Amino acid sequence: MATSRPTKATAEGRAGRAGRAGRALAYLESAKNLTGSACALGGLALTFTGSAGAYWPVVVAGLYGAGALIAPPARPPAPQFPDPTSQLDGLRKDVATLREYLTQVDLPPAATEHLYSIRELLDGLLAPGWVSEALAQDPEGIHVLARAVHRDLPESVDTYVRTRWWTRMAPGGQDPEEELVRQLALLHGELTGLVASLREAEEIRQQTHTRYLEDRGTESTYGTGTAPGT
Repeated sequence: MATSRPTKATAEGRAGRAGRAGRALAYLESAKNLTGSACALGGLALTFTGSAGAYWPVVVAGLYGAGALIAPPARPPAPQFPDPTSQLDGLRKDVATLREYLTQVDLPPAATEHLYSIRELLDGLLAPGWVSEALAQDPEGIHVLARAVHRDLPESVDTYVRTRWWTRMAPGGQDPEEELVRQLALLHGELTGLVASLREAEEIRQQTHTRYLEDRGTESTYGTGTAPGT
């Protein structure tokens, strides 16, 4: 005995009916319908008192439409993105991974000295507390930090290791140690600039508060011996 199977058209029809039913239910629950209905009830009250006269259907419909128009539109919820603080938590783990990688590489003393200074900057910027909270308010600063940890530092060290091996096989050309030291100095300068920008932001905040206190002191009449309003 053959059994009928739902066709694609049948499935689409059911989905369409479900979608229309969902939209109808959403409208019934919307602010537009609720506000319009409240205004329409006011129109019915006018009808019962005799104020609307013979045109009460028009009055009720008009009040419903006016209420629906003045109701605020539906506002979809704003998307939720990861908190910048969670990005810093991930960066702390990545810095620990990077530090473990660097301990396995034989680096020249000059490069090691630069790396030590860079690690101090990274540890200071990512230390839990108000410093990292200030960094979390600077998306560009987080980008600079993540780029240094995820790409720039590993790339500088890895290319140094590769180039050093080829230089031993075929001496000549640019000294890979000098190139690495130059790259690390540039990265250190970039991170130092990030620290300077965060310091400048705090200085501006402090100066703004100073101006606020000065302006408030100028406008205040307390402590001057002058009665308010004189």
